[in-house]
Amino acid sequence: MLGIDDSPFRFGDKETLVIGVVMRLPAYVEGVLSAKCAVDGGDATDVLVGMVNRSRFKEQLRLVMIDGVAIGGFNVMDIDEMYEATGIPIATVTRDPPDLVRIRSALKKHFADHERRFEIIARKPLQPVVTEHKPILVSLAGIDMDEAAPLIQKSIVRGAVPEPIRVAHIIASGMTYGESRGKA
Repeated sequence: MLGIDDSPFRFGDKETLVIGVVMRLPAYVEGVLSAKCAVDGGDATDVLVGMVNRSRFKEQLRLVMIDGVAIGGFNVMDIDEMYEATGIPIATVTRDPPDLVRIRSALKKHFADHERRFEIIARKPLQPVVTEHKPILVSLAGIDMDEAAPLIQKSIVRGAVPEPIRVAHIIASGMTYGESRGKA
């Protein structure tokens, strides 16, 4: 499994750090990957495809899990394109349903390509995965829910966030702030 999360950033930052944690389930860390992507840019898909395809861990990956459908603000990832380019199933993971009306409004206000970004965000239905706490929501490419749900559930050690994403978040925030903070 590969869990990916971006580092915290401030408005005005040009780029943000993206961390990937390769994990043998349920919680053995095999390796850490890193890359940078533009804040509110359009390179997220290419950056993550490059991260996966260049990794020496690629052959052992069965699922890539990403914290949300965008990194670095509204740098939106096309998970269908990622799956086609890597051959590895992709899942976005979120705790709460997005407010698509507010997202559409923000995109329209700030981006000339707002329709394309919104289409990618809204294209995939979010499906619940049961956890010991409240369900998490996932969108999938290259894998169906019957196969993805058990993998995601097996990756949850505590709480409701898959461990590879949780550890990626800890590393990314620690690299930015000098110590980790916040929750994945």
